[in-house]
Formats: sequence, structure tokens, C-alpha cells
Amino acid sequence: MSQTSTDTGPPVPPAADPHRLFAGWVRTARAADFAAHQRQYGPLPVAAYPGRSGRARLIEAVEAAGLRGRGGAGFPTGRKLRAVAAAARRGAVVIANGCDGEPAGDKDHALLDVAPHLVVDGAILAAYAVGATEIILCVHRDDDLAGRLARALAQRPGGEPAVRVTPVPARYVSSEASALVNFLETGDGRPTTKPPHVSERGVRGRPTLVDNVETLAHLALIARYGAEWFRGCGTADSPGTALFTVSGAVSRPGVYEAALGTPLAQTLRLAGEPVAPVNAVLVGGYGGSWLPMPAAAELPLDHASLRTAGASLGAGSLWALPSASCGLAETARLLRYLAGESAAQCGPCMFGLPAIAADFAQLALGTRDAPAAVQRVRRRLPVITGRGACGHPDGAVRLAASALETFEPDLRAHLAGRPCRWTRHARLPLPPRQHRSGDWS
Repeated sequence: MSQTSTDTGPPVPPAADPHRLFAGWVRTARAADFAAHQRQYGPLPVAAYPGRSGRARLIEAVEAAGLRGRGGAGFPTGRKLRAVAAAARRGAVVIANGCDGEPAGDKDHALLDVAPHLVVDGAILAAYAVGATEIILCVHRDDDLAGRLARALAQRPGGEPAVRVTPVPARYVSSEASALVNFLETGDGRPTTKPPHVSERGVRGRPTLVDNVETLAHLALIARYGAEWFRGCGTADSPGTALFTVSGAVSRPGVYEAALGTPLAQTLRLAGEPVAPVNAVLVGGYGGSWLPMPAAAELPLDHASLRTAGASLGAGSLWALPSASCGLAETARLLRYLAGESAAQCGPCMFGLPAIAADFAQLALGTRDAPAAVQRVRRRLPVITGRGACGHPDGAVRLAASALETFEPDLRAHLAGRPCRWTRHARLPLPPRQHRSGDWS
């Protein structure tokens, strides 16, 4: 990618370039140290937003850009910034959430490995915008990710707000916003009930901004290049690019960057041609939705289009299910995993998820109890939705409901006692062992 220096800062990347967060990696195939980061993007643009009015203009730029959170819910980032800034009378806290909670997701880990300084820039700018005095970068306990991030932070100059790296339990729900605050406060990585929301009272009772690391990296680019540039790709409802972990029946599984609104099949092809016919794609992670192929091949991957299809971007995970695998059996495995990963603090998680997982196991095996099991599942799903202390049970319900619809032909065969012959050929990745029920510290 050719670039031309100017006297006013780094060049603006071409609006049509789909590589924004990964621009340096695509050009050099090397992770960016601080010197390479500055050559690519120039200095931190705090001076462009001086004083209280400048902070307000920075939030307005993020709002005008239409940046949505890249961690799961897709909440407008500008609204979160404004809410925390309005509440921050005693100093706010910023949490950069770099936990890849999805077993089939690796986008946050990949971004922190190849462009850590873009994330740190975004965290510092977010802290500046909301008046935060503390920045905490949270990652799941990993081989050496926390150590690599600490070494990257040591490359940066003094005088910046300090960024503290904190490893958190590698549990599915421990990356939820209230769980991160709870862990930082008490050492317990389980979600807590709301209200109050962490934007009102979080770490040490202070208003706390919790943003995904990909979101913060985009914020760093918006602060440099502006809202109009950011909207140069994507859709009106979902501008910009997003990182997708593409895996399953593809030849080059990995993390890829694409403009939001790119059709599902085209995004899958970033990871090479399919290694087998694809029956369905799990979109949004293990609390996401199955979408049938080829019917969903041209579905744009943006918030509005996926919402219409009953799905969401979630954590940006796309898992292609080969036709030789049984979608009902795969869903049964995931539901068993999700039931085991619950915090067991409320009825929907303690009783609802294990019951759904047990019934789905009967469906997958095509036992004599399968017809009764599917009736129980259909009764239980609407009862659980919206009643959990966090969104974990809602994700499991969404997964189960989409499986019943997407794999309806298989379901009929299973109910008739003819389960798929590939029931035991599981492919979706799961952690090697289930955590102990009390392992939250």
C-alpha cells in the first residue's frame, strides 16, 4: 500500500481500502512495534481536541461516524462515551476488553498481537474523552498475551495515562461488562445484576466505560481521519470495517477484515474455498444463530440485515458447518458447554440451560424420548428469554431456536428415529476441559 507523507500528519488511507485495523500487517506481514505504529499513523492526536470543548468534539466525531461496539451487542459507542462523560464527576475508569470469550473466536487476540498500539491509542483517547484517570486492559489468561502486551506498553513514551494489563478468568461469561468490574473489585469473574449499570457505577464506584479492543482501535482511527472517512465503507446503519474469525469448512481459517455489509458467502471466501459443501453458518459465536446455506449466501453482514434475519454480528465469529456434520448434534454439544459455563446465579442458568441441553441431546441421538424433548424445548425457550441476570441464557436460547429452524429437515428425521449418521463427528472447537463450578478467580 503506497502512502505519501504530508506536513500535517499521516496520510489518510484510501476510503475503499478494506484494511484499516490490519493495514500495517497487510503491508509488512509483521506485528507493529511503537516505532512502526507511529510511522503508519503518526502521533496520538490529542492535540487536535484541546480542552473541554475538544473532548466534546471527539465524542461528537465518534457519534457522527456511527461507530458501533464490536464486542457483541453493537451498541453505539458515542452514546456510551457521552453517558460516562456525563457521570464522571470523580474521575471515570476505562476498561479495554480484549477477552476472546468465544472458543471459535480469535479476533481480539489477533488484533492485540499485530496492532497493540492502535488499541492503546483508542483507550487513551476514550479516557481523554470521558475524563478517566485509569485505563485497564483485560485479557483472558493466555500463554503470554499479557506479557507481550506489557512489553508493547513499555515501548511507549512517558507522560501518557498508565495502562494496566489484567488477566481475567478464561470463562465464557467473564468478559461480560459487569463480570469484568466484579472481578476487578472482588476477584470473582461472574456477572452481577443490573441496575446500576457500570457506566453509572463500576470500578471503585466510578463511572466505567467498557469497550471492546476492536472498538477502541476504530476510535483511534476516527480521531485521526474523521467521521466522513470512517463512513467511506460499510453501510449507513453499520459503517466501517469489522474483524471476522472465519473457520470451519474453509481452507484458510483465520481472522479477516471486511467492510460491514459484505455478503456472508463473500466474507467466507476470504478464508479460501470451502473444503466441503457448507450446510449452514453459525454467525455471531456460540450464543449466535445458525443461518442456512446457500439461502443466506447473499445476506449482508451488517446489524440491520442480520437483525431482519433473526441473527446478529455478535463477537464476529463465522463457523461454516460442513454438510457431513449434524447441526443438531453440534448444537447439543454447544448447549452442554454453555450450560457448564453459566455462573449459576439465577434460575434460567441453574435450571433452564441444563434442561435445554439435556433435551437437545435426546434430539441429536434420535431417542424414543425425542418427540417429547422437542416439545419441552419449544415450551422452555420463550420462558427463559430475558430473565437471566446477564445475556448468557438469551444467547443459548437464540442458538437453540435457530437450530430448530435451520435444521428442520434433520429434526424431522431425528424425531422419526433416524438420526444423522455423522452425529458423533463433532467439529466445533471447545475448550479441552470444563472448568470447575467454583473456578471464577
